[in-house]
Amino acid sequence: MRKLKLQVQMTVDGYIGGPNGEMDWMTFDWDDALKEYVKELTDPVDCIVLGRKLAEGFIPYWASVAANPDNPDYEAGQKFTHTSKVVFSRTLSQSIWENTAVATGSLVDEIGRLKAQAGQDIIVYGGASFVSSLIREGLIDELHLLINPAAIGRGLPIFGEADGKRNLQLVKTVPFDCGIVLMQYVPERTQ
Repeated sequence: MRKLKLQVQMTVDGYIGGPNGEMDWMTFDWDDALKEYVKELTDPVDCIVLGRKLAEGFIPYWASVAANPDNPDYEAGQKFTHTSKVVFSRTLSQSIWENTAVATGSLVDEIGRLKAQAGQDIIVYGGASFVSSLIREGLIDELHLLINPAAIGRGLPIFGEADGKRNLQLVKTVPFDCGIVLMQYVPERTQ
């Protein structure tokens, strides 16, 4: 069965965006070791899942990066553009983007179907309410939390919809020179 991995940047106080989705707290000047970690994380991915709101910016942005060989993120743009995507939406009935399908069914059923398909890993990038729903339903197999050296006091949490305690097992922690600290966890599953 395929794994669903979450990669997300967040603040030290647990937010992935400011109250209005602001991202001005993020560290954008990544060091080479962090870039390599993310490349190794995404290499075995052949499906990206996104909520509609994030998809509206994510897909066009990476398509523009992929169209410019001089862009320093060109390789990542190629990966994100050419990897199959599934956008979860309550308002779209069909995809408006290339290489992208729209999922409108039950989150549990749709993710279960994707995990059961032949293929490599699946990665989710967000947004906040979509990721919160995946966490609440116990659908994420690995959490790769990129903790930025900033606290913002309030904002968009990903653990806000958890219905009770979630035990996580620490896999590894890696500090990067740019100030970001990776915290990789897997959910503790009850037998």
